Amino acid sequence: MSYIEFEKSDLVNLNFSKEREILRCSRTGAFANTTLAGLNTRKYHGLFIVPQDNIDHERHVLVSNMNETIIINDMDFHLSVHEYKGEVIEPKGNKYLQHFSADQIPTYTYRVGKFNFTKEILFLNDADRLIIKYTILDDYNSAAFQFEPMLAFRSIHQLTHANDAANTQYRPVEHGVGYCLYENYTPVYVQCSEEIAYQHEPNWFYNVEYEEELRRGYDGYEDLLVPGHITAKVQNQELYLTIGTEPIDPKEIAALFKAETSKHTARSSYYNCLQNAAEQFIVKRNGKTEVIAGYPWFGRWGRDTFIALPGLTLALGKTELCKEIMDDMIAEMEDGLFPNIGSGDSAAYNAVDAPLWFFRTLQIYHECVHGPRKLWEEYGDTLKKILNAYRHGTLNHIHMLENGLIYAGGPNVALTWMDAIVDGKPVTPRTGCQVEINALWYNAVKFSLELAKSAKDSAFIDEWEPLIENFPAVFKETFWSKDLGYLADYVDGDYKNFQVRPNMMIATSLPYSPISEKIRQLVLKRTCEELLTEKGIRTLTPKDPEYKGHYIGTQAERDAAYHQGSCWVWLLFPFTDGMLAVHQKAALPFLEKIFYRFDSCMRTYGISTIAEITDGDPPFKPNGCISQAWSVAAILYMKWRIDRY
Repeated sequence: MSYIEFEKSDLVNLNFSKEREILRCSRTGAFANTTLAGLNTRKYHGLFIVPQDNIDHERHVLVSNMNETIIINDMDFHLSVHEYKGEVIEPKGNKYLQHFSADQIPTYTYRVGKFNFTKEILFLNDADRLIIKYTILDDYNSAAFQFEPMLAFRSIHQLTHANDAANTQYRPVEHGVGYCLYENYTPVYVQCSEEIAYQHEPNWFYNVEYEEELRRGYDGYEDLLVPGHITAKVQNQELYLTIGTEPIDPKEIAALFKAETSKHTARSSYYNCLQNAAEQFIVKRNGKTEVIAGYPWFGRWGRDTFIALPGLTLALGKTELCKEIMDDMIAEMEDGLFPNIGSGDSAAYNAVDAPLWFFRTLQIYHECVHGPRKLWEEYGDTLKKILNAYRHGTLNHIHMLENGLIYAGGPNVALTWMDAIVDGKPVTPRTGCQVEINALWYNAVKFSLELAKSAKDSAFIDEWEPLIENFPAVFKETFWSKDLGYLADYVDGDYKNFQVRPNMMIATSLPYSPISEKIRQLVLKRTCEELLTEKGIRTLTPKDPEYKGHYIGTQAERDAAYHQGSCWVWLLFPFTDGMLAVHQKAALPFLEKIFYRFDSCMRTYGISTIAEITDGDPPFKPNGCISQAWSVAAILYMKWRIDRY
């Protein structure tokens, strides 16, 4: 019995299968994503999605889907599932599904008439290439598959419609054909392991419907180009189909499939699923190694990278990979800040916390590799640049006040992780001195002093030690309320915001915390009582009149709930450190219980991974991205810390 599997009753029920998605990724940034039954319900779904280096370096849907027909003993069975305008499902190929498992790679079992066959889906690790293997399990007289690629050639964030600019020509290659609809795109080559018969007959399929986009308040209709029909006979009960950006020798497909299968982490347990999911976020392309923040719509985010790195790399013993990603991010640092989104000329340096989370990542990395003097020699200049930028002032009014606190932000600017904006205004305006930013700042300076002392950098020590000496007293005076028993979320002049949010909990998690153990205990107690749930930590207490317990509706409605009650899994990363710092071994059974609660997530929403958020109210329905880097990382980090104890 497989760890992840679904039977016929689940697969034929579209209401069930539409709520569960499968994701396959290469380590080049290419991926495939669709629902369990193969029905695309988002514009972000696609069979072959590849970064376009000649256009914008972003991911583009090249092949949205594939019409598949098996012709066995002269009987035709249409295997695909598509939805058209008006909720019309045609064809309904899911009715032939018998079983799905995903231990090694996603494998479907079909039954057509009296014949059974399997379909296995594999993305290569180090190339923009998908391979699908079909195996007929019963004796037959004759069998063939017919494929009709449904081409999109557009950004994952957009939709395409019938137009005269599309190049409908094709290029014949061995056992296949190539297409390229628009200039500057990488071509797509569809090839089989056996000889093909090809009938070129370009045709637009109109009004393909994406119900998830409509539900989210977006345009949800698209036209896709089907250029022709590829037919290949099945020999020796097996047939391979491959989609790539370059042609391949058809004789190599079977061996390549077998070799690649052996490289994949088997999703045969809860922990293995987490490990497999973690690997999917690491992308190596164009000489850079990056962390994809979430599938299917996020790219690289600076803040997310540093928060996720300890769980994605160090928790799995991958210290060199952690260093590689940190160093690539440092190469893009400007004015003491890391790019939050984008790169090059399109980079946005609008995350006040990203550099401070870099310090925290380096701190955990230091635990794993030791050698503080060497660390200061290698990273000391970078740390000094960041600290000086914050001290003397940098972009977005980020600067140190006379009392040592960090101030950040301005009108209509969102610089912390609570960055949702509706109609040009932040949903959670936090301009001023934010509690977690200042806790992270203190930790960053103290950690730098620790390294500097090991390296005997007296100039740095003499300059910075006096600046930070009175910081804990200032922090307490600014943020602590003895009457309320917890910390303010942010302070701007005389105004103090005391909404109960998880940001204060981050202050409990740091090796150099500006608050006493007693205050740590009270903050964690409040977090457990009002914010902690079965599936993460709420962004706002349900007692607050602004609390929103469900993440639903239009983009504006969802953004209004994003940080106003929705649960975030990533917050379990600092929560774990806070609980262990305060309660030590006594916290282990409690943390272990939280860790195993996420076992149930492996079979819902994003199969074998963890979503971006859940509702703040029971039953804590998963939402947002189906697979989020810092969510997976937080759970792996929690397990790692438990095991290290």
